[in-house]
This record gives sequence, structure tokens and C-alpha cells, in this order.
Amino acid sequence: MYQAEISRANPTAYIFVIDQSASMNETMASGRTKAQFVADVVNKTLRDLVVRCTREEGVRDYFDVAVLQYGDNSVRNALAGALSSTWLHPISTLADNTLRVEDRQRQVDDGAGGLVTQTVKFPVWIDAHGSGGTPMQAAMAETARLVASWSDAHPTSFPPTVLHITDGESTDGDPEHNATVVKSLTTNDGSALLYNVHVTSANVEPLRYPSSETAMPDKYAQLVFRMSSTFPPHVRDYARAAYGITLTDQSRAMVLNADAEELVKFIDIGSRPAAMR
Repeated sequence: MYQAEISRANPTAYIFVIDQSASMNETMASGRTKAQFVADVVNKTLRDLVVRCTREEGVRDYFDVAVLQYGDNSVRNALAGALSSTWLHPISTLADNTLRVEDRQRQVDDGAGGLVTQTVKFPVWIDAHGSGGTPMQAAMAETARLVASWSDAHPTSFPPTVLHITDGESTDGDPEHNATVVKSLTTNDGSALLYNVHVTSANVEPLRYPSSETAMPDKYAQLVFRMSSTFPPHVRDYARAAYGITLTDQSRAMVLNADAEELVKFIDIGSRPAAMR
């Protein structure tokens, strides 16, 4: 399982599901709101997926991508403009339809033991937003519908990967059943993968790849733990080779209160198919 080669004829899918409820306006220890933090991480991840598919002749359509947002008591397409009419898009279409490209500042090594400020281009597809309730149950139901439809249309493909970012406080009922449905949906190559990022403004220690629900600090984190997939063998191998991280067959695809660097690492680990042509 999880060995299907990724190609333009046999793509895989990445579905981002983002909590944009009012609670995401809370300020984190870094001074940014949860919503700002999440928007930056998702935009960076989308950029990295585009880069991963870029060759000399352009962007190859190895991936289909959707970004769902939930808040204001509804589930909506988070992508705007030409991307707003349908949920899933080939990665080349995503690359051609940013909202804007911003100039961002970052510190880089100056080669002499110091740091220098460098201006870099940062593509933006989604903006920070937080309003209304947290219909996580409905979001997982819509995700299951998308995963089922895409999997039926791509039966030989590497199964979809869902990346869900939330503060874990559902307001429309228990989302765990629908999350279980998502994980039960399959292509011939395996079950869909549901990876969860739990962000909180509470003063709790960061936690990554937990193996036990008892390690969770509260009931919301426990819920997110139960919703999360375990890592396939090839992902565990990649985590060890790329980052020196040891994952077991009980490790859940979840991080709690990770900083931006750790979160990007988690998403990189989680978004690695076994083979890409």
C-alpha cells in the first residue's frame, strides 16, 4: 500500500481544511493570531507544492489541490477569483492564480558568521480570517464527499492527503465520525490520510507525533488525536532520513502548538508520496 507512482497521468490530491472561526483571532505566544499563523503556513505549503512540481518546461500536474475553510457557520472554498468556482484544481492552475505576490523580509546567513536581511517573493492564495462558529463536523462531511469523489475518479492513484488545521473546538457536533469516514475512503493504493495541526493560545508544551491519547492536555486535543491517521511506512522512512525523526506504527499524524519551522517540517513529512516520476 501507498506505493503508487505519482505522474501527470496518475496524480494525487492534497486537500487543506482550515478552521477560520472567530476563535482563530486569538493571539498566540508569538504575538500573531492563530489565523495569521495558519494563513502563512498554508501559503508557504502551497508554494512548496508548486515548486515540487516545477520542471524546465513549467509546472507539471502531479497534484490536485483544494483548500476548504470553515467558519461563519458554513464550509466554503478558501480560494478566490478563477479558483473559486470548483473545489479541486490541478497544481498548474493554482500556480497561475495567486491572489497577489508580496515582498517579505527574512534573515539569511551572510557567509561571515552574521545575518543579513533579504527580500523574497511570497505568493499568497488565502488571507487570514476568523469569524463565527466552528462547523468542524460539516467540514469533515464536505471533506469526505470530496475525497470519495476524487478517489472514485482516480482508483489507481496514491490516495488523497487531508491536512486539517484547527484549534479543536467544534460548534456543530462531534466531527469524529465524519473524520473516520474520511480515513475509510480508499483508492486501490490505500486509505486517505488525515493529518491534523492543533493550534492553541493556551500555555501548553508543543507536542508532535504522539502515540497515546493520554499525553493530550485537554479534550479538544484528545479529539484531534483520535481523528488523526497513523503514518504509512514510507513516510516514517522519509522522516528518519530527512530529519532524524523516529516515528512508530503507533505515531499519530498530529502536532500541537508547533512553531512555524516545526509545522512546515510536519507538512513536508506528511505530503511525501512514495514515488514521483
